[in-house]
Amino acid sequence: MLARPETRLVLDATVGAGGHAEAILKALDHARLIGMDRDESALAMAAGRLAPFAGRVTLVHADYSRMGKILDEAEIDAVDAILMDLGVSSMQLDDPARGFSFLKPGPLDMRMDRGQKLTAEEIVNGWSRRDLINIFRKYGEEPMAGPIAAAIERERAREPVTTTDRLAGIVAKAAPGGRRRGIHPATRVFQAIRIAVNGELDLLGPALETAVSRLAPGGRLVVISFHSLEDRIVKTAFAGFAAGCVCPKDLPVCGCGKKPLARILTRKPARPDEAEAEANPRARSARLRALERLAA
Repeated sequence: MLARPETRLVLDATVGAGGHAEAILKALDHARLIGMDRDESALAMAAGRLAPFAGRVTLVHADYSRMGKILDEAEIDAVDAILMDLGVSSMQLDDPARGFSFLKPGPLDMRMDRGQKLTAEEIVNGWSRRDLINIFRKYGEEPMAGPIAAAIERERAREPVTTTDRLAGIVAKAAPGGRRRGIHPATRVFQAIRIAVNGELDLLGPALETAVSRLAPGGRLVVISFHSLEDRIVKTAFAGFAAGCVCPKDLPVCGCGKKPLARILTRKPARPDEAEAEANPRARSARLRALERLAA
């Protein structure tokens, strides 16, 4: 889906620990790859994993919103393929010190780039009840946003909330029926806080526009998302890239001159089959969408 035989330059905009990059470089023994990530720990892991391909790989510490600048600095006008694997990685989830998961006690951090200032602890203890309600609803689609935010406000007044397990406990008490929805009551709250900390949804739309603009004709963009909010942004953006004339239907002749930038390769998002989901439960919610850039 991502690469074709003529693919020469691939941009992995979320290289993580290098799993996708390794597979791409093995499949395309003639291709070069630029790997970006905002997480320096992930880049260190990717460097080790991709060491056998050292002459064909460039790793850059940056988030995908800077892909245009990174390509400009490298004097690269266009690439043949771009991969964006969104959301939090297994490496980040499995490290209690990063604070992404409530399954093990850890500090309320959740920063993908640990050089930034804003942390989950600051949001939980410093943002107003109204702001907490807004992010729980907007980024977590949490129906119990009000009671949860009120409970956090009460508890932090007694003592600052600094650990993942304490926050999860507060949420569970405030939304005891959450488990009936099939997930831990804190799942959506942690997702919402993580998205707010890292500005994930704010960066995504502009990054998709940049990605399409930097594809060579015939180049492909593949995006893997893991929740409906991300997928909705990707779906809407792809539809816009594939749209042609936007003149009113009753206009006899096109006056806008708008041409499609790309054609969508996935009518519906590709999903993992049962075997893959069983082997990797975290892939169950993955949705893959792809498009191909049309000639200018």
